[in-house]
Amino acid sequence: QVQLAESGGGSVRSGGSLSLSCKTSGRMYNEYTMTWFRQAPGKEREGIAGVDGNGRTSYADSVAGRFTVSRDSSNTLYLKMDNLRSDDTAMYYCTADWFPSRHTQPSLVPSEYNYWGQGTQVTVFS
Repeated sequence: QVQLAESGGGSVRSGGSLSLSCKTSGRMYNEYTMTWFRQAPGKEREGIAGVDGNGRTSYADSVAGRFTVSRDSSNTLYLKMDNLRSDDTAMYYCTADWFPSRHTQPSLVPSEYNYWGQGTQVTVFS
């Protein structure tokens, strides 16, 4: 089992920046892919940024160029969010799982991840 704990959420003015972190514990492996998802009220959960064990990244079009995902040697996952907009308001979740080598980039599909954190709220106001 892998435990994930997000932190860093909060309220920020539109155009501002915020950074999220996700600490892992339990049976976490360097080979696991780690990905950020978000879910706004009334909307489906959306994969936004992921990084695999080889450092390859993938981003949703909605955040590409504004968000940066990274992870460190302790498998703490980070999300740097710049130029935030009101439609970035959502609960943000950290996930992790193992993927076979045929995956050439991190998956952004929620159903493919078994390990989830509890989430951290991000609110962007005008």
